[in-house]
Amino acid sequence: MNEELDFVKEMFDKISPRYDFLNRLLSLRQDIFWRTQMVRAAKLTPGNRVMDVACGTCDVALEINAQLKGLVKIFGVDFSLGMLSLGRQKLLHKKNTTIALFNADALCLPFKPNKFDAVFIAFGIRNIMDRKGAIAQFHKVLKPEGRLVVLELTTPEKGLFRQIYLGYFKRVLPLIGSFFSKHTNAYSYLPESVLNFPNAVSFAKIMKTAGFEDIRFKQMTFGIVTLFVGTKK
Repeated sequence: MNEELDFVKEMFDKISPRYDFLNRLLSLRQDIFWRTQMVRAAKLTPGNRVMDVACGTCDVALEINAQLKGLVKIFGVDFSLGMLSLGRQKLLHKKNTTIALFNADALCLPFKPNKFDAVFIAFGIRNIMDRKGAIAQFHKVLKPEGRLVVLELTTPEKGLFRQIYLGYFKRVLPLIGSFFSKHTNAYSYLPESVLNFPNAVSFAKIMKTAGFEDIRFKQMTFGIVTLFVGTKK
């Protein structure tokens, strides 16, 4: 498991310089819409304290900040120093002082219990081998009535679009990704990690087992991403 963790960490460190560009390119800029919907689903209010796990280059954190007009305290967490470095540069460029960044593992969060009103994780949970352990950590640091909001790439379940998508995902995407990032393994790993991710019902059950209630999920863009929301009671 340590070898897998080291591989994923090294991979994200290496692809970080082209990460934002490739997200926009490979999703045809749909990633911007997905994050907007994700933040809205949390139903935040001014004064909330939130955590963005696997925050990467801070796109989700900045979307939270924009929607709440800077009136929430945001803590970004990522285990990749390369990603955090790019995130810090982006925050400096935007002169943002409301987002605090931490280098930490989702399985060992450096925060006290019952601290956050919401926890976000976008395109990160599939990269965590011990998903149950991570979701239990998220539950622990949330306040009662706090929300966990998960956005993840998923596989369309059936039909012609599924076949088209799988062809693009398995053949075209790795070629584009490796051309621009010069990291062949990263964009071969991506399709594998998505195809191995549990379906929506199964992942919702993992959230329920960790103690979340009122769990709902919404598939977007023909099912290539799914948004999950659960509440700690």
